[in-house]
Amino acid sequence: MAEILYIEDNEDNIYMMSRRLRRKGYEVLIARDGAEGLTQARNRAPALILVDLGLPVIDGWEVTRQLRATPETASLPIIALSAHAMPEDRERAFAAGCDDFIAKPVDFPRLIDRIDVLLRRKSERWKPKS
Repeated sequence: MAEILYIEDNEDNIYMMSRRLRRKGYEVLIARDGAEGLTQARNRAPALILVDLGLPVIDGWEVTRQLRATPETASLPIIALSAHAMPEDRERAFAAGCDDFIAKPVDFPRLIDRIDVLLRRKSERWKPKS
């Protein structure tokens, strides 16, 4: 199953989300701040990234901008997960380059649906043309 990088600094969120994703069959990598998230994204090239926007060291908006600016990570699907749920926060996440935005507390079935859509879209882009 696909490898997901989860960039989150809240231990309770890490515990709950990683357990639920693993039960769905995903391999989950954890980064506890934005700098660690950038390093893991560049070294591991996960299938998808879940990023909290209010991260220490480098916030999620800047993490997303840096990933989009690097050719090796520019096409990775990124979903912002954030307690910042105002319309301007959502717009700011999309402007930074996020593919989707889900407000906390996370509706897990909706998140799984969005992950599936983005991974399917990614795999369709990489199919060889006949």
